[in-house]
Amino acid sequence: MEKKIMTKTVLIVHAQPEPTSLTHTLVNVGVQTLEKQGHKVLLSDLYGMNWKATFDEHDFPSRLDHSRLGFIAESEHAYGNGLQTVDVEAEQEKILAADAVILQFPLWWFGMPAILKGWVDRVFAYGLAYGFKGAGNKYRYGDGALKGKRAMLSVMVGGPEKDYSPRGINAPLEQLLFPITHGTLFFPGMDVLPTHAVYGAVGITAEGVAAARESWRLRLEGLFEAPPIPFRPQNGGDYPNGHILASHVAVGQSGLLAHIADRQPAPRSVETAPQPVGNEA
Repeated sequence: MEKKIMTKTVLIVHAQPEPTSLTHTLVNVGVQTLEKQGHKVLLSDLYGMNWKATFDEHDFPSRLDHSRLGFIAESEHAYGNGLQTVDVEAEQEKILAADAVILQFPLWWFGMPAILKGWVDRVFAYGLAYGFKGAGNKYRYGDGALKGKRAMLSVMVGGPEKDYSPRGINAPLEQLLFPITHGTLFFPGMDVLPTHAVYGAVGITAEGVAAARESWRLRLEGLFEAPPIPFRPQNGGDYPNGHILASHVAVGQSGLLAHIADRQPAPRSVETAPQPVGNEA
């Protein structure tokens, strides 16, 4: 009997200005794969949209306080009263409509491109991504307006996988991206899947591109079934005061990984040899 697939909506936000890049290639693979599964795909091509990356006074056309720009207060006022800019409202509508959000980008200086960070800064408003229900920090890290949605990073990494191994010179990729997976996506409640990385993207070969396409296609087939990273939820009992781990939790651990309850190996990533064939990431 053929497996019945429930139709979902997936938002892909991507940031790479070169249309022949590996990022764009995998965006296209994603659209084809997801639509073939019967899902609806929403796209935000930030460079193609000429997205405004700076978060500033122009994001608040109807200011609450003209004497001083307070971003939290102005964000709360704009979001709560329908006074945001049109571009921000459109992206928020996409997020709220989506069952899963994929951020797809090349790794630039160990993080996401500035235009994508600017998308987060402007779109993740007070009342939506933080300050949910006007309750301050009550609903965060596993709770919030985006609870029940899935999220995943798809990252093109220029260097070899060994540079990002547990003792690699660049540090493990999961730790470098922790501010995004945990601090940007899990914070407002989303279930975050292990990052999908393509290593050796600088000078990738034709064979490497083919392998990356197939690997991404297979990952997307499990987008709604694969287990998420087991980040510890704020309101699950591990943080009795909502700030610090209880003394009996993660004994002897500190730092980023103490906030992951049961670490499991991430799905195998793709690494390719440096034999250039055009644009890479």
